[in-house]
Amino acid sequence: MAHIQFVHNPQSGSFSPERYQALLDAASAIGNTVVSSVSSPTHPFALETGVDHVCAVGGDGTVRHVAAHLAGVEVPPGLSIYPMGTINLVAREIGWPQDASAFVRQIAPTLGTERLWPVRINEDCFIACASIGPDARAVAGVSTAVKARIGRLAYGLALIKAFAAWHRPALQVVADGNAFECEAIYIAKGRYFAGPWSFATEARLDQQTLHIVALQRATRTAYARFLTALVFGRVDRMAGLHRVTARTLSITCATPQPIQIDGDIGSMTPVDICIADRPLYG
Repeated sequence: MAHIQFVHNPQSGSFSPERYQALLDAASAIGNTVVSSVSSPTHPFALETGVDHVCAVGGDGTVRHVAAHLAGVEVPPGLSIYPMGTINLVAREIGWPQDASAFVRQIAPTLGTERLWPVRINEDCFIACASIGPDARAVAGVSTAVKARIGRLAYGLALIKAFAAWHRPALQVVADGNAFECEAIYIAKGRYFAGPWSFATEARLDQQTLHIVALQRATRTAYARFLTALVFGRVDRMAGLHRVTARTLSITCATPQPIQIDGDIGSMTPVDICIADRPLYG
């Protein structure tokens, strides 16, 4: 049995108080000690004394906030993820079930296998993916109120607006000491991006590698081709892309650009990116 801290964000895309309570009840029913806390921009997550397992309940943003805190703990507790957000890339890759009873039976009170390696980006972190380009500008334009009403469709509406006001910034990138230039860049730590799609099928959360795909020219046509290739699983066949793997990355631009991290806007350029010193366990 475990002492579990369930960390939830009531503003997550598909958060349900009823499902959350069912999860707490299922964990308590098999003998776990349960404590509930909130993680949000106005209520930062803090690890409570004596907890030996943390369950992040929400979307990838909630997972990111919880993981960022645990990465700074000397001996972090185990981490599990119950998907209750808009897209849930991390939970999708790891394969956590949505059935509450099945989920809590997979929670181990002691450290299990390596589940994920956080990625440090300036003073922040991400877990699944990051990008600079049209989609990042779209995420920056997403209305929180609209997202709460229509979920992931809010990103589609914001992307349409980004197409209307197109930008092609000149990005200077250094990956493990090797320099190149591009107009949009996509960084995969995990396999999935924006849903069930992937631009780096070999990327994995439990590996210490960044998989980078850069659009050398990000015209509207080139970006539309990239999205089409992404949906149909053909990014690896697309011309005009620069592909590289690395463990460290720095990105600069003459004008600050927003960077999308796990579905949210985090740092602005310039950014320094590297794999964290140690993994988190499930």
